[in-house]
Amino acid sequence: MRGTNTALAGVALSVILSAIAIGQDRTSDILAQVDHLVYATPDLELGVRTVEGLLGVRATQGGQHPGLGTRNALVALGPNTYLEIIGPDPAQPKLPQPRRFGIDDLKEPRLVGWVAKSTQLEQVVRTARGAGIGLGEVIAGSRKRPDGVVLTWRYTDPSVVLEDRLIPYFIDWGSSPHPAATAPRGATLVALRAEHPEASRVQKLLTQIGLGLPVQTGRQAALIATIDGLKGRVVLSGAK
Repeated sequence: MRGTNTALAGVALSVILSAIAIGQDRTSDILAQVDHLVYATPDLELGVRTVEGLLGVRATQGGQHPGLGTRNALVALGPNTYLEIIGPDPAQPKLPQPRRFGIDDLKEPRLVGWVAKSTQLEQVVRTARGAGIGLGEVIAGSRKRPDGVVLTWRYTDPSVVLEDRLIPYFIDWGSSPHPAATAPRGATLVALRAEHPEASRVQKLLTQIGLGLPVQTGRQAALIATIDGLKGRVVLSGAK
């Protein structure tokens, strides 16, 4: 009897260790796919102060987005991953249409989405279209850093909002230096997951385009990032 109990305990431990290993693999997979997180704010300085209070790292100015009415500030979350704090740019004229990421309707800073890495954007768009997912067209973007360096990139259209941005847009920085390389350090993204009332459906959509973001059932759509900062571990949630 004792031998049977020992055997059962061994099986249980094996299952637990396997589950832990699978969870760690999934975490590694999604973290490798994240280019940056989008933290939108009704006022950029408010967003910078809020992030500094949470992480103990003060973001540096990234630059303006010409013609889009926004500007940003950045904090590195790893060698090739960063947190983009994006808010209105008072130096640009008022736009005839709302700014991206729901910035005009925000009352406080909020994690609104994430952006995935890809060097094969056209293929990503074709694959998504075959699965019934419309990512929009591949377009070009640029901004000038405060030091005068112009960054250029290509991305799938950020104006396309899918499943409350749990399905991200994709970006390719090409030959431009990655923004994380010059953003202030001190914070690390350690986990990223999502919640949605129809978790299995959204999970299937993400899987169809090769993304490993884990989705759990929740009352509302929300992106949830766990970040280690200078003040300890912080959870940023996109829940409204």
